Amino acid sequence: MIDLPTVAPPSFAELFAAHHQSMVRLAGLLGADDPEDIAQEAFARLHARWSRLRDDGAAVAYVRSIVCNLTRNRLRHLRLVRLRPPEPPAPARGGEHAVLVAEEHRELLAAVDRLPRRQREALVLRYWLDLSEREIAETMGVSPGSVKTHTSRGLSALGRALKEDS
Repeated sequence: MIDLPTVAPPSFAELFAAHHQSMVRLAGLLGADDPEDIAQEAFARLHARWSRLRDDGAAVAYVRSIVCNLTRNRLRHLRLVRLRPPEPPAPARGGEHAVLVAEEHRELLAAVDRLPRRQREALVLRYWLDLSEREIAETMGVSPGSVKTHTSRGLSALGRALKEDS
């Protein structure tokens, strides 16, 4: 019988190094005005529970869920405090092609930002993180059927919004 080498689960530092930037980007795409703070807080909460994780493979999904929840809570708070959504990012400067691409990108991000929260989350998790319906359902705390509904409605709403803008 051949002994296969066992792979040690990643340490917290390794997990942080491998996934911190993607969690910052996820928070930003979900609409957080402070994505770096959201990601830091998510990893701090993961670290507090690190020794109690039963499944080492669940750490990334757990921190992803924390990012979604923290962003959701932060947006809810900002809506109450500011009573207006955050401004979309300014288009990048550059050559004519870069300006056109940046404008299309800005329009898309603005349209995504106007979607209802659940639709925005489903689309970002599906098309930016390329998660499966099951993973999205776990992250959002909904059923896979709800993920399909939110994704379908979000895509339809995006299509309508982008046709209106052009």
